[in-house]
Amino acid sequence: QLFKEELSPMKDGVKVVNDLAHQLAISDVHLSMENSRSLEQINTRWKQLQASINERLKQLQDAHRDFGPGSQHFLSSSVQVPWERAISPNKVPYYINHQAQTTCWDHPKMTELYQTLADLNNIKFSAYRTAMKLRRVQKALRLDMVTLATALEIFSEHDLQPSDRSMDVVEIIHCLTALYERLEEQRGILVNVPLCVDMSLNWLLNVFDSGRSGKMRALSFKTGIACLCGTEVKEKFQYLFSQVANAGGLCDQRHLGILLHEAIQVPRQLGEVAAFGGSNVEPSIRSCFRFSNGKPAIEVSQFLEWANLEPQSMVWLAVLHRVTMAEQVKHQTKCSVCRQCPIKGFRYRSLKQFNVDICQTCFLTGRASKGNKLHYPIMEYYTPTTSSENMRDFATTLKNKFRSKQYFSKHPQRGYLPVQSILEADFSEIPASSPMLPHADTHSRIEHFASRLAEMESQNCSFFNDSLSPDDSLDEDQYLLRHSSPITDREPGGSQQVPGSLSMDDKGELEQILSHLEDENRILQGELRRLKWQHDEAVESPTLATGSPESVQDPHNDELLAEARILRQHKSRLETRMQILEDHNKQLESQLHRLRELLLQPPAESDGNGSAASSLASSPHQSEGSQAKEKERNTPDTEAADEVEAKTQEVSVCLEDIMEKLRNAFPNSRGTRVKSPSLAS
Repeated sequence: QLFKEELSPMKDGVKVVNDLAHQLAISDVHLSMENSRSLEQINTRWKQLQASINERLKQLQDAHRDFGPGSQHFLSSSVQVPWERAISPNKVPYYINHQAQTTCWDHPKMTELYQTLADLNNIKFSAYRTAMKLRRVQKALRLDMVTLATALEIFSEHDLQPSDRSMDVVEIIHCLTALYERLEEQRGILVNVPLCVDMSLNWLLNVFDSGRSGKMRALSFKTGIACLCGTEVKEKFQYLFSQVANAGGLCDQRHLGILLHEAIQVPRQLGEVAAFGGSNVEPSIRSCFRFSNGKPAIEVSQFLEWANLEPQSMVWLAVLHRVTMAEQVKHQTKCSVCRQCPIKGFRYRSLKQFNVDICQTCFLTGRASKGNKLHYPIMEYYTPTTSSENMRDFATTLKNKFRSKQYFSKHPQRGYLPVQSILEADFSEIPASSPMLPHADTHSRIEHFASRLAEMESQNCSFFNDSLSPDDSLDEDQYLLRHSSPITDREPGGSQQVPGSLSMDDKGELEQILSHLEDENRILQGELRRLKWQHDEAVESPTLATGSPESVQDPHNDELLAEARILRQHKSRLETRMQILEDHNKQLESQLHRLRELLLQPPAESDGNGSAASSLASSPHQSEGSQAKEKERNTPDTEAADEVEAKTQEVSVCLEDIMEKLRNAFPNSRGTRVKSPSLAS
């Protein structure tokens, strides 16, 4: 623009000369040959100058686009030969391997990182498995060295308000570049800025824009950075709440749902979302709003009180903080399993047996010494123990020595706040995510049904099994785990926990349960039809299922043979799944038929059923005692009451049978729940 302004007087001068020559020609005044030749040269040179100016401006614009501040040229150094970083039309980067002649969305270093995360799959506890994977990602991206205060400064400088506005890839790169440059200045360390920016961008796109649309909400960006930065977990929760709260510091259910939906994308990208209640955040919203005292919005203090109990959907964030704290800690004691001394990281002390300590590797992977079963209370320490803690644990262990297995079965303690509910509702206010890749649809359906099965199983199951040990098909739900924290001395379950037995105060509630079971039946039948369709398609692909000798000899067909093996394994899994669903369907239909028969009773009996069932659910021992007393009286009224209570008990047993068969039909669904213990930060 400045260059054009400088050329403006020259342009005016040429125009004046041409106008004067034209006026002289009108007045029949002829210019000399020398003047005519000079005028022609001026006009020719002016046209050439204009053409050169346009060409030069185009070159400058191209250079500014490719190498200017808004370009991604400096990120080309994040990859090494034979890799090359390329940019799609929507500015999303992808990577070309010239040696293998392949392209992929993930950075080569990010691919290597994801491969190393597979080493952590032997951890039995979902929350700890997820937290340790995130810890590796956090350290690879160098975000563990970034404080939340530094991140907030960068967010403010780049004006990332309001949080619901959309950011493109170029804006994200600018923010990340400023963040890592600020980290270099504050810490005085050398940071590979291009590599860190490229990998952080890759991770954010994988989590919040897996469809590579090139757009991301500012809230998504800030949530991702806040979750992985090196700051106390309480500060993270405060900041995340502030992003969805209004000017008065209050947050309604809709905005809380948006926040939880963004946060759950982090474990979802690791394939662990089913263990944290799935993508449906409605149960978490209802659980949180129990602290609102009936108000339509919650305050930050109420949100922090809920988060302090480590709700199931967010427990991974608190565990990530504990994993970070425990990394450099050494406990001067010996592991009872592997004999490691000192114990590094987490230390797990048995509260049933004296002098039994287990290191984090043995405990989290399910190893146990001979004769020591890990189904008794365990205390977790991520800091060195004090003398008062040792005395407290000694007294607790002494008490537990006189308690039976039945006591622990009847008094289970959860290390987190469960948020699942009996009837799930769709949350329509969750913003639509970016378009998914073609293969993501199948994974989403699998995740959806896995989470629903986990929710069904959680309704009436015990989180403690006194006959299970790490040597016998270890399941996280079977461990009773506590933490060295004052929060564990309370009973966080209380009113927040889902009741173990269904209360039936009237016939309407029983009909509601029956309707819910019928809905589950329809869902399972739809899943069965989908699995049959996939099975038929796999059978109709013989060219992939079997390979000819010629194709074996051809190196080009190696990929087809590998895909054929995967298809055969997938086919076997589908057939097993279909059989399980068919068996479960038959059992469920039988139970539904039985429930319908029980519903066809006179109104008086139904009312009696509801009342009796309620009393049975609240105090079974008391009901048994009252029945014995009434039998001694032997009056017509007591005989009628006995009949009502007998029918009520039959209804309760029927419902318990349904839940038991659901658990038996899907034994692996327990593993999808969060079993990790909790500790308030």
